[in-house]
Amino acid sequence: MPKISPELLSVLRCPVTGSKLVQEGDELVSTAAGDSGEKLRYAIEDGIPLLLPPELLQAANAASSDQHDSLPGTAAGTT
Repeated sequence: MPKISPELLSVLRCPVTGSKLVQEGDELVSTAAGDSGEKLRYAIEDGIPLLLPPELLQAANAASSDQHDSLPGTAAGTT
């Protein structure tokens, strides 16, 4: 589990609530609850916090997988 430095944690904020973040395992957790009443959680991948709101993270992951599904020159109708 990569540990986020205290210096970095001191400046990071939740993009939804604007609250400070604390590290819990492999995630950063907001110190204030979001609209749903729950604290928001953000993954840390390869030591990099992914500070996208959940709905944007899902869209980014979907777009990324779409790009890998079709390689240039392999679209239907091309030879």
